Amino acid sequence: MRIITGKLKGRRIHIPKGLDVRPTTDRTKESIFNKIEAYKYLDGALVLDLFGGSGNLGFEAISRGAKQVTFVEINPHNVKHIEKTAGLFDVEKNVRTIVSDVQSFLSNPAKPYDFIFCDPPYDYEWMHEMIDLILTGNWLEGEGWFILEHDKRLDFAEHPHCFFTKAYGRTIVSIFEKHEVDSN
Repeated sequence: MRIITGKLKGRRIHIPKGLDVRPTTDRTKESIFNKIEAYKYLDGALVLDLFGGSGNLGFEAISRGAKQVTFVEINPHNVKHIEKTAGLFDVEKNVRTIVSDVQSFLSNPAKPYDFIFCDPPYDYEWMHEMIDLILTGNWLEGEGWFILEHDKRLDFAEHPHCFFTKAYGRTIVSIFEKHEVDSN
């Protein structure tokens, strides 16, 4: 995996054997960030990366100007890998890591973010509750985006807060806003 553009462009995120992650492909990641940059600014943004995994999406956000990325990841080995990568990229000041499952993390008092990336396991049982909690809680800034990667078996195109959904092979990317999207 590589950082596509920005101050870290071309840097590689090495995934050691045995690290339990399913990284976002470069094609999908590039599409996500192209969508963001067409409508929003990452400069100075506060980002939450749920199911942080390898840190792929969060490091791309930092490379493109995000002020801080908070990674939430249940696996302490993955968190150590994110911290090590932050050190190699000299962006430790832009990274905060939390070892926690997402459901427990979201039960804490909310802090609003400009962008929330979320790439849960495809069989994540708490998917619908998580979406509702993020959209109805104080997790997003007023114009913030919740960007969810999910399996093609789920369809959020008719969700009142979803304004974009696109398939990338088996993976679907759906983007939500706090306010209901006008369907006209």
